[in-house]
Amino acid sequence: MKYGTKIAFVFPGQGSQCVGMGKELCEQFDEARQLFMQAEAVLGLPLRRLCFSGPETELKLTEYTQPAILTVSVATLRVLESQLHLEPFCVAGHSLGEYSALVSAGALEFSDAVRIVRERGRLMQEAVPQGEGMMAVVLGLEARELQAVCDEAHEEGVVAPANFNGGGQIVIAGARRAVLQAMALARERGAKRVLELPVSAPFHCPLMRPASEGLKKVLADVQIHPFSIGVVTNVDASLNRDPEKVKSLLVEQVVRPVRWEESVRKMEELGCRRVLEIGPGKVLSGLIKRISPRLEVDNFEGPGDLSKILVD
Repeated sequence: MKYGTKIAFVFPGQGSQCVGMGKELCEQFDEARQLFMQAEAVLGLPLRRLCFSGPETELKLTEYTQPAILTVSVATLRVLESQLHLEPFCVAGHSLGEYSALVSAGALEFSDAVRIVRERGRLMQEAVPQGEGMMAVVLGLEARELQAVCDEAHEEGVVAPANFNGGGQIVIAGARRAVLQAMALARERGAKRVLELPVSAPFHCPLMRPASEGLKKVLADVQIHPFSIGVVTNVDASLNRDPEKVKSLLVEQVVRPVRWEESVRKMEELGCRRVLEIGPGKVLSGLIKRISPRLEVDNFEGPGDLSKILVD
């Protein structure tokens, strides 16, 4: 793929983790290995063992998943920066991935980011007792139709759209009984597919308010630096370069839906023609291709991907 000036970097969120992620990068590149060592020193966690060997059950614990994905994503970015000279004109990340984007933009130090996301994961996990919340993905309903479904199911408890992922895919989150009711109603209204997601908490909905309040305290003493490039944010799908807005956006992100489809369209509106997903998996690449087939999309997650990015 040949890259010009209008390239955007995007970073994945929770759910992209897999045992073995980052292993080849660490074996072949000092930049990746040093970043993992830095993260382990900050957190006191055996991140290399967790990422490279698992077990998967431990890696899937939100408190560990979030710093693990952030570390792999930023390690992958550092390798890319050392090997190629690609300069994005903007960056974005899906949920947790927004922290990787902020590190890429120079607004957050990596050591701060990895500490924050571990606390973010813990706070999000503790906000709702295990088993009382859930998330589900709904395919084939328009946003307004699904919002009406959530409004109707609200009698059973909190339920709301959590991710507007694009390509006809919307994720809902909330109290278990309310989400189950919304799932049943969505099927009645003609949804093509409705599936429960294997997650440990109902992210990006009002039930996460305790986590957002806790995150506000975690962020209080963190320094936000001037941006080198703009970040398209989850909360409002607009380009932000103002350090003063970062903390409030991150706090609100916990309880408000991820507007990913709008974020991709914003990048395209700004002139983006190519998107490179950096970090584990290809989830965002698939979503972006469905949102805007005109965009050239590729991913970089391991050493074997460098050659395809270099192809003219």
